[in-house]
Amino acid sequence: MKNRRAWSMMALAVVFGLAAVALASHWLLGQAPATRNRIVVAGADISLGQRLAPEMMKTLDWPAESQPHGALRDPSRLAGRVLKASVLRDEPLTEAKLAPAGTVGGLSALITEGNRAITVRVNDVVGVAGFALPGNFVDILVNTQSARGGDNAISKIVLERILVLAVAQEVGRDETKPRVVNAVTLEVTPDQAEKLDLARSVGTLSLVLRNQVDPRPGTTDGATRATLLGSAAPVAPAGEPAAATAPAAAPPAAAAPRPRLAAAGPVRHCVGVIAGVQRKQECL
Repeated sequence: MKNRRAWSMMALAVVFGLAAVALASHWLLGQAPATRNRIVVAGADISLGQRLAPEMMKTLDWPAESQPHGALRDPSRLAGRVLKASVLRDEPLTEAKLAPAGTVGGLSALITEGNRAITVRVNDVVGVAGFALPGNFVDILVNTQSARGGDNAISKIVLERILVLAVAQEVGRDETKPRVVNAVTLEVTPDQAEKLDLARSVGTLSLVLRNQVDPRPGTTDGATRATLLGSAAPVAPAGEPAAATAPAAAPPAAAAPRPRLAAAGPVRHCVGVIAGVQRKQECL
């Protein structure tokens, strides 16, 4: 009796399980297939500044609900366009990653509209030991003589948050490997280009690497010899009289002459006389 009841329960469970599988399959088959679109993606890793060729691109099915904004669908219309951002294999190509149509490949395609590119000479110290790489932001520090003249050196940040476009002749952005080079190309506005050109002619430049996401300005008064040492006396500006000195100490008063003693009377001359064993003194 007990075995018959157990077999009945097992058979009922199998029937309900098969019914659940059949219902689930019927529901899934009745659902409309997800909408998919074919978009253009990179066929290989492509560096910024390169001109797209047909063999660099391909199309892939991409779910419509997760399609990137600005995705492109016709690879034939992208031939000859220049990338202004590096892309990886199978990464969607969007209009935001492309330079305007008609742009010539190379560094000029990477410059933001209205800005300029200027190159400064660096070494392993000025270039932050090779860590100032394309895509990084730097501040420009100049060391020169103060406008007051004299031996009054000053170090001051003159430009902030300047984008590094290229190091030497390369614009690739390998952020894991520092490169010591002798020239760095920076993206600046026309006003910043004039300041930078003047700064490198009146003093020595240094690049100061800064955090990529830190937009806060570094407002400072500059460092001078007086603020560095903390004990140097301020230097009077050229053309201004020096500070008045303390009056000289008065010479010591001449010593008063010593008073003479009044004479008590005429001077007397005395002699001693010895007579035998007696001695006496006679005065004239």
